[in-house]
Amino acid sequence: MTDLTAPKLIDAARTGASLDFKRLIPALRAAFIAGATAPLRHRHDLPEGALLLMPAWRGSAALGVKIVSVFPGNGTRGLNAVFSTYLLCDGATGRPLALIDGNEITARRTAAASALAGSYLARAQAARLLVVGAGHVAGMLPDAWAAVRPIREVAVWNRRPEGAQALAARLRAAGHDARAVTDLEAAVRAADITSCATLATAPLVRGEWLAPGAHLDLIGGFTPAMREADDAAIRAARVFIDTEAALREAGDITQPIAAGVLGPAEIAGDLAGLCRNEIPGRRSAGEITLFKSVGSALEDLAAASLVYGDAAD
Repeated sequence: MTDLTAPKLIDAARTGASLDFKRLIPALRAAFIAGATAPLRHRHDLPEGALLLMPAWRGSAALGVKIVSVFPGNGTRGLNAVFSTYLLCDGATGRPLALIDGNEITARRTAAASALAGSYLARAQAARLLVVGAGHVAGMLPDAWAAVRPIREVAVWNRRPEGAQALAARLRAAGHDARAVTDLEAAVRAADITSCATLATAPLVRGEWLAPGAHLDLIGGFTPAMREADDAAIRAARVFIDTEAALREAGDITQPIAAGVLGPAEIAGDLAGLCRNEIPGRRSAGEITLFKSVGSALEDLAAASLVYGDAAD
């Protein structure tokens, strides 16, 4: 007899199949417009990493929580740095509905949120994308950006050149005009969009490298100690964040604020404000824009709901 109370188990392949970017990006836009309750993530530091709990709910419509472990040293073990699982529940009763691969949700909603912000902030004709990093999320970025901008060229830089070469090869096999690069400065100067997905704790991208009209996307850092761009980049750009959590969790925001480089009132707005047309996005072709995200449980809930909707059909 089937246990009707048992949650569905949805693996990475089925999760990814439900989260095509041309479908996921509009779903995130709708979620930010509608809103949800998404408390600040619970973070617990461990000797070799961290445990994160990310709950969100939308009234009686949906309820869920993502459990994430982050172990930066896993690269030396041949493992991903991040593992996660998403528990989706009935918002009216709390009954568990599904256990969904959280890594796939995280990677895809992270890349989708960057592209969603970029649909307001990157120049309409932006065609040259630089991916900084070579991990799982980095590999999602070209497809996500191609859903909102006419991406023709993809450059990949990574601290380990062999990682950039491997990712560029996979992207070429998937149909992208991709190449690995070793000169980060030259690559940033040539890019229309620079999208960083690293675990860097010291700035990689310098503001002096950003060309007029460039868009800088910072999605890797999720603690106050992590940093992907320097103070000059913050000064040069009109700065946007995904949610207010970035004011407490993102080193690319908290460190410049502490140094007096950026005032909280100087942040142009957040992703909800962009989606609701409450604030203007890009204002001119020559403006430099910057988007900093730390990830939102609202995004996870929206993605998990899409996945479960397909599994329930």
